Amino acid sequence: QVQLVESGGGLVQAGGSLRLSCLASGRPFSNYAVGWFRQAPGKEREIVAAISRRGDRTYYQDAVKGRFSISRDNGKNTVYLQMASLKPEDTAAYYCAATSSSTRFYYTRLHEYDYWGQGTQVTVSS
Repeated sequence: QVQLVESGGGLVQAGGSLRLSCLASGRPFSNYAVGWFRQAPGKEREIVAAISRRGDRTYYQDAVKGRFSISRDNGKNTVYLQMASLKPEDTAAYYCAATSSSTRFYYTRLHEYDYWGQGTQVTVSS
């Protein structure tokens, strides 16, 4: 198993930046593909970005392309989500998730992930 802990959330003005971190403990992190999801009040949880085990393949939701960047440092057991040009509609609880599946480079659906963090809140003021 792997345990995930997110950090880096907070309150930021529109146009600002934040970097979220997802620290993993347990089995070697390089065995897991990782995704960042978010959930706004009253809305379903949605994929934001995903990254392959080696970090060489990434996926972004259309709404964040060009503004967010996902990366990982397997030596530090950490995946990052760098967020720039933040908008009020980015306000949500952000979750990282991990899967040991190896059929694809990355995964974009909730049910494909086995392990979840507790989430970190991002609030963007206008």
